[in-house]
Amino acid sequence: MDISVIPVVARFSLVATITPGPNNIMVMTSGANFGFRQTTPHLLGIVIGFLFMIVLAGLGLMALFDRFPALNFALKTASIIYLLFLAWKIANSTPPEDEAETGRPLTFLQGAAFQWVNPKAWAMGLTAITLYAPDQSLVSVALIAIAFTVIGLPAISLWAVMGVSLRQFLSNRFRLRTFNFVMAFLLVASIYPALSF
Repeated sequence: MDISVIPVVARFSLVATITPGPNNIMVMTSGANFGFRQTTPHLLGIVIGFLFMIVLAGLGLMALFDRFPALNFALKTASIIYLLFLAWKIANSTPPEDEAETGRPLTFLQGAAFQWVNPKAWAMGLTAITLYAPDQSLVSVALIAIAFTVIGLPAISLWAVMGVSLRQFLSNRFRLRTFNFVMAFLLVASIYPALSF
């Protein structure tokens, strides 16, 4: 990768990670329902999970998808089913007073594992590698992974902070239910643009 491409990769990483998508919607919902501290493992799981996904995709998984297109279809199908399941869980989340009994934010491992079925994550990662690391060399792929890590953590954290800032407003049971339902709807809506990867 030519060093002059790094600012372009940084801009791409910022736009890709700060715009709405499944990760950001889930992190905002978690921030609103559980607070920033309890959402932190989820945030770190997203960033580290995506880093590993980029590295593995750049160093061999893309070739596997090219060779076996059925794998791409299977991944898309699994992603859609899992996102619909998560949307259902968000829509049916219980209010804060009930959460101590039944609800909890995603863990680090759940956040990391989610990247493998997140259509937007795959679209961002494969696009970045195709555009900025076509040689798929270790250095090029590593630079993309580092850019997404360094830029993605604060960008995604911003969504958790927005969720936390809504906590007082969402202390009303009806407003929280409405918020969770809207977030579930947006999560389902986020599937549509990612179907082209």
